[in-house]
Parts: sequence; structure tokens; C-alpha cells
Amino acid sequence: MENATRVLDASALLAYLNDEAGADVVEEALLRGSAISAVNLAEVLSKLAEVGEDPQDVTANLRGRGLLGGNLVVSPLGEQDAVVIARLHRGTRAHGLSLGDRACLGLALRLKVPALTADRAWLRLKVAVKIEPIR
Repeated sequence: MENATRVLDASALLAYLNDEAGADVVEEALLRGSAISAVNLAEVLSKLAEVGEDPQDVTANLRGRGLLGGNLVVSPLGEQDAVVIARLHRGTRAHGLSLGDRACLGLALRLKVPALTADRAWLRLKVAVKIEPIR
């Protein structure tokens, strides 16, 4: 995962997949190599399942496009990640960050790369991660 230049939040990958505002920013990050936590990928697949898409079909499509297993590395979470995510809770609680949001930030901290998100509220966070809004 040394080649990841950005960590994607679920909102960023969804913007790309749905061709929403900011999709071009995410596409550039994907071309350069990005990572996403397994938690955030599960969130993306869950959101797409809500609108009738099959998670297996979505992942197959992403593999076929060279994203999963290619330019987008899915990072599992381990024990140390769980500690970091829990520590982020106190400082981000007032901003309404979810477990998935904190998983994204925790992965960005571990990889020492910026986090891409569509959630502009993240810009008010006081964390040791560079936040890059996609719109």
C-alpha cells in the first residue's frame, strides 16, 4: 500500500461512482493510486445496495475497471487501527463523524497521506491528517 497517495472516504468513492460533483478529483486520485478502508468500502456497497445494486456485481465491476485489486487498495483494519479510530472519537464527536469517517482518518494517519471526502465539515477537524474536499 506504499503507493497510495490518498485515502478515500465513502462519500468520495460514491461521488466518483455516481458521477457527482468532485468525481474528477477522485478520478485523479484513483489514477495515482489510492486506498480505502474495508469499513468505507462496506459503507459504499451498503449505500448502493439501498438503491438496488448488488454488492457482488459492484465489486466485480470495480475489479473489471482496474480499481479494486489495482488502483484502489482495500485496507483491512487491525488492532492498532481500532485503537486509533477509538482515540479519534473524542475529538471528532462534536462534528458528527461516524465510525466509517474515523476509519478513513485512521487509515490516512497510518499511511501518512491526505484523506479525500465530500464532507466539508471535516475541514473544521483538528486532526493530524490533511483533509482534501472533493467539492
